[in-house]
Amino acid sequence: MTTLARQGSAARALAAQDLEAVIAIDAALSGRSRRAYFERRMAAARRDPERHLQFAVEEHGTLTGFILGHSLEGEFGRSVPGLRLEAFGVNPSAQGHGLGAALAAGFETAAAKRGLAEIRTTALWREHELLRFLDHAGFRLADNHVLDCALEGAELGSARERPFTRLAAPVDANDYGSPRTCDFESLARDVADVGTLKDSDLEGIARVDRRLTGRDRRGYLCNAFAEALADSALRVSLVARVDGAIAGYLMARLDYGDFGRAEPTAVIDTIGVDPLRALQGIGRALLSQLFVNLAALGVDRVETSVAPGNLDLLGFFYKAGLRPAERLSFVKPLT
Repeated sequence: MTTLARQGSAARALAAQDLEAVIAIDAALSGRSRRAYFERRMAAARRDPERHLQFAVEEHGTLTGFILGHSLEGEFGRSVPGLRLEAFGVNPSAQGHGLGAALAAGFETAAAKRGLAEIRTTALWREHELLRFLDHAGFRLADNHVLDCALEGAELGSARERPFTRLAAPVDANDYGSPRTCDFESLARDVADVGTLKDSDLEGIARVDRRLTGRDRRGYLCNAFAEALADSALRVSLVARVDGAIAGYLMARLDYGDFGRAEPTAVIDTIGVDPLRALQGIGRALLSQLFVNLAALGVDRVETSVAPGNLDLLGFFYKAGLRPAERLSFVKPLT
């Protein structure tokens, strides 16, 4: 940090009674109220404080800024414990006083004390003030790929969706659902019974995840379930079943307002297909049904992030119509 906060300012943990002040600051910055979003995120932090980090900064006893973070554990096989910076703001009348620097410094210190190795966030390339802040705060461009797709023009989930060529047997466990030579054709979402995620699906998903990763990630999956079923604005995570058994899953979240998004966006955190069901269109079926559901909810875009080198997953999303987003990904190591 290059700027010191003025005397009389202090960073502290965000409290329930700060909600109205946070909403007011955000509305002053964005020109609209995101009450429902902040109500959900602050309620989620009260339910599970170990997975959330939320700070406020005061100047002469008045709350003038806030920052909200959420832990990252296993999204797309991530192994480095980190924090996702979700929302940030300083009252326009108090900007230039070093309050943002004080807020970020308290946030980073608390994250490091929890043993977190990095902070990640995203920002549109046009958000010049935010980009300058991230630069001054020591963030750098991350090497993961941020992809998105406007649902209005997407082929998947629409009347323009082409039939999927079904395989009789799996070939490559790393393929999420590419068409090959077929014995008959159908829409992707018809090759499996795809439905909304439920509490009872945890064991089946954990079994698929172990086959994919070779690790027991029950802790991450339990937390991901809690977020999918309680913290998101609407339930959009899915499971695919074949012959009654779980063959794949897609973890996604829908929050109107995280990262300053002005339009409703669904974010895919992870997708997994049972290696025993590879190349049978399960991944495509999950994505197709997701697109159908999101369109019915009036969601405009779907977004995801892919780690560098994961060419199979990157190719899968490209075939589904996702392309490089205008949103940039940033990371700040803490160790």
